[in-house]
Amino acid sequence: MRATDFLLDNTPSRKIALLIFQGAVISGAFLLSFGLRYDVEISAGNWHSISRLLFPLIIIKFLAFWKMGMFSGWWRYVSLPDLLRILKANLMGSTGLFFYIILIPGTPTVPFSIVVLDFLLCFLIMSGTRIFTRMACEAHTILQKEKSTGLQRVLIVGAGAAGQTIAREIRQNPNLNKIVLGFLDHDSLRQGQNFVGVPVLGTSDQLEEICREHRIGLVIITQSATTGKELRSILNVCRKAGVESKILPTIGNIINGEVSVQNIRDVQVEDLLGRKPARLDLPKIQKYLAGKRILVTGAGGSIGSEICRQVAKFSPGSLILFENAETPLFFITRQLKEQYPELTLFPSLSDIRDRSRVEDVFGTFRPEVVFHAAAYKHVPMSEQNSIETIKNNVLGTRILADAAHAAGVGHFVMISTDKAVNPTGIMGASKRAAEIYIQSLARFSNTHMVTVRFGNVLESNGSVIPIFREQIKKGGPVTVTHPEVTRFFMTIPEAAQLVLQAGSMGKGGEIFLLDMGESIKIIHLAKELIRLSGLRPYEDIDIVFSGLRPGEKLYEELLLAEEGVMPTTHGKIRVLHAASHDETALKEQLERLYQATRRMDSLMANTILREIVPEFHPEKAPHQSPKSARLFPVSNTAPEIGPSFTQPKLEKVPC
Repeated sequence: MRATDFLLDNTPSRKIALLIFQGAVISGAFLLSFGLRYDVEISAGNWHSISRLLFPLIIIKFLAFWKMGMFSGWWRYVSLPDLLRILKANLMGSTGLFFYIILIPGTPTVPFSIVVLDFLLCFLIMSGTRIFTRMACEAHTILQKEKSTGLQRVLIVGAGAAGQTIAREIRQNPNLNKIVLGFLDHDSLRQGQNFVGVPVLGTSDQLEEICREHRIGLVIITQSATTGKELRSILNVCRKAGVESKILPTIGNIINGEVSVQNIRDVQVEDLLGRKPARLDLPKIQKYLAGKRILVTGAGGSIGSEICRQVAKFSPGSLILFENAETPLFFITRQLKEQYPELTLFPSLSDIRDRSRVEDVFGTFRPEVVFHAAAYKHVPMSEQNSIETIKNNVLGTRILADAAHAAGVGHFVMISTDKAVNPTGIMGASKRAAEIYIQSLARFSNTHMVTVRFGNVLESNGSVIPIFREQIKKGGPVTVTHPEVTRFFMTIPEAAQLVLQAGSMGKGGEIFLLDMGESIKIIHLAKELIRLSGLRPYEDIDIVFSGLRPGEKLYEELLLAEEGVMPTTHGKIRVLHAASHDETALKEQLERLYQATRRMDSLMANTILREIVPEFHPEKAPHQSPKSARLFPVSNTAPEIGPSFTQPKLEKVPC
């Protein structure tokens, strides 16, 4: 059996050998401490002390070593925590020897320096043998790799902890058939340095040159080391150079926080956003949701279903799934029952436009928190069905909010959209009208009514990514409305998590704005998705421009000119100072809007919608600058969230 094979063996013979070895180290260190103390001349009296103390010393140290788990583990993987454990075990053993000498009658007395020398020597020998073993194993692996042919030459972007862990694992594992040639890192302090025996060859700006010079076959990108823009640039260089590229997710996204070669995967569309994971105030959300009766409208939709999944993690008292589509309601109910068998679920096949049904649900289940995600959201479909869109998004929201107010619900959170800002289509205008009503009702309701506004969500039903994927699957072409159109994007889980966080912060009347990062050109997204599918834009898959559809804009915005944006205690959430509205006029306008929809008078309904939302200009050409879609300037002072007025007694809203 080779030495390296023995080191990986976990048979009884290996354990016995280790026991004998550690006994020999303990004995040798003790003898050597006397030799050093007395300049190698050990007297007969000292030999007598050694013979009397050696056996108790071995027993004491074996007990300490067993307590610290030193009879298990692989030496070839020894690390700093292992060395600290060896230090503690030896300290414990030497302390035991010291008290044995001074407390047990008839025990020979030895100088205290002997105990100290024994501690140091035993620690150094045990640590040194493990470090030497690791070095020998790694040298053997490297030698094997150097003799091998056809090894894939690897370059790692990011020389931080994650990158070093990957380099170490590749170096130690001969079965991976890879060899790490170097790191790339933007940190100037790391340039020219070596980490885990691998040099930092330069920055990602030099990627093409380094790949060519070192014949790189694989580039591994640590996600924490790059932004979305840098990642797109790296992928572009890799494609031009014919180099394979993989990505390692952030450590927080990997189970138990462990980094492994097994976690390396192909780059996905969401990686290109360059968004760092949101950090949630979990205790605050837990306090806000735990044990509560939670109602989610649109529970079968992309956002609504994810909100349900996120809420379920916080142990609510019950979860009411409010949805008007039978099949999505069936699927989300089944999924939640499988994942959270202890959760009390009430699937409710209901429509927010049905006042009597809404009030019956609120009276039966008495929800304490409401997340309102039900809405018609597709811009072209809303243009063609304006009456139904207004009924659902505006009047349905009014019915739901009135019911929450009348039932004394604690928190009401409405999901809105960036299309509600300076809308040019019915969908955006209807969501803006719903925002206005929620703010108006919040002025005199005891319910904490807030709105959360964000942009497009990756992979949501009917969104651009699933459409592109379907078009690519069919062989193209991929259709983009306009070469200059841009949108804000975030992932479904992040959107749902930040909705929960914003809901826990609201006190009534606020519009919370989620940090959407930088807007992305849809044409760039289409090209990257084609490339990630292993195809080439314009060669394997064509891209065609269909023109902006009714109600669409080139650039979406996140706030109106009169809305001042202020920071909150959460780095990814802002709160807007929205303009006030005449409550009497709004009530009269909504009543006229209701009558117009009853008569199916779309022209009148659209006219009234423009009265409620003066910034609604359907005829306006898309000309806004991308700069108008940024979250600047931001005040340095966080506002006091919530209205400053006396809230009157709740009144029952008539049907």
